[in-house]
Amino acid sequence: MRRKATAAAEPAMPATVKKLRCAVYTRKSTDEGLEKEFNSLDAQRDACEAFIASQRAEGWVLVPDRYDDGGVSGGTLERPALQRLLRDIEANRVDVVVVYKIDRLSRSLMHFAKLVEVFDAHSVTFISVTQSFNTTTSMGRLTLNILLSFAQFEREVIRERVQDKIAASKARGMWMGGPVPLGYEVRDRKLVVNEEEAARARRAFELFAETGSGVEAVRRLRAEGVLTKTGRPFDKGSLYRLLNNRTFLGEVTHKEKVYPGEHRAIVPQELWDRVHAILQESPRVRANRNRRQTPALLRGLIFGPDGRAMSPTHTRRRGRLYRYYVSQAVLKGEPSDCPVRRLPAAEIETAVVDQVRALLRQPEVVVGTWRVARSEAPDLTEAETLATLERLDPLWDELFPAEQARIVRLLIERVEISPAGADIRLRLEGLASLVRDLGEIGTELRRAA
Repeated sequence: MRRKATAAAEPAMPATVKKLRCAVYTRKSTDEGLEKEFNSLDAQRDACEAFIASQRAEGWVLVPDRYDDGGVSGGTLERPALQRLLRDIEANRVDVVVVYKIDRLSRSLMHFAKLVEVFDAHSVTFISVTQSFNTTTSMGRLTLNILLSFAQFEREVIRERVQDKIAASKARGMWMGGPVPLGYEVRDRKLVVNEEEAARARRAFELFAETGSGVEAVRRLRAEGVLTKTGRPFDKGSLYRLLNNRTFLGEVTHKEKVYPGEHRAIVPQELWDRVHAILQESPRVRANRNRRQTPALLRGLIFGPDGRAMSPTHTRRRGRLYRYYVSQAVLKGEPSDCPVRRLPAAEIETAVVDQVRALLRQPEVVVGTWRVARSEAPDLTEAETLATLERLDPLWDELFPAEQARIVRLLIERVEISPAGADIRLRLEGLASLVRDLGEIGTELRRAA
């Protein structure tokens, strides 16, 4: 009987192990210590790389890219390295995300749920080397949610402790950081008066109390070269922030509560009270009051037929104010046959301003102004000069009386009155200056709006 030969049994071939590309993500909330040669991010990465190396038999390999967020809070997902990691996951370049602890990825349960959705959508596994769980199982997800809840609770407790410490410190009058106000500097974590800056801060309060107008106070501050803490010219926003800062009274505020501060006041209480009495009024009411206090626009500029200056005067009847320009003969009681002895101020001022507006549109005035202005602004074109002068029309009614008077004196050399009307002599040098100034005036008015 022949026996059938059988082949010798061959050893089983090992199954091919699928490679899993592992990305290490590290994070540190503050940048303290990151300048060291070996810092917290490096320590986290070493632990994660060691864990990946221990799983080499399972096909785990480390991807070369680093995903390190240094000095970034875990309370947000808008982190550069994290966003880059998410883009690589969506591009199918990562299979496993490895972190030292789950709170390195996020301390927010809501944010972490969003991240897990992205991981699941791209079949990515999440691993914490110090907290063993698997996000692909229901028990792993439960464990993860419990850990995240405690991480979020810890974060909120820390925030509450910090807030309580700040509140207690401010109640004792301590300065707890933030932008240093004009007039102060920080020494040994305390506010100390800088006398040169303090004078600038007081000047801002004084000008606002004097003018009652933010726009006019800003213009005066700029004209005097008074700068903010950052070395920039004042605008309306920076002025009002300064005027409402109780630090200047030597006080500390916290959530609408006011405490005596450890630092010295640089604004007297009387000046603060005057400023805030003005601020309590509606800006519209202040503007209307300022406009009613109309100065004599043509003081020193208007001359009668006899060649002598006409002076402003006023009278009240039944509580109403009536303003006039009168000849010197009338003022001094001299006999005179001057045909123009008295003019209603409002009417002549309006007529002069309207005539000036019309003159500014005449080609010969525009060309003359352009030629004069080019000496300081060679790149200025005739069209730009015309456009700038035309801006006076919409701006005029928005200006405060002091600014209107300044522009009138800038533009007008002389107004000569005769029975036939008013003859106006313009100052081309003033027009050229106005071309440069109107841009700044328009900017201030837009900020004030």
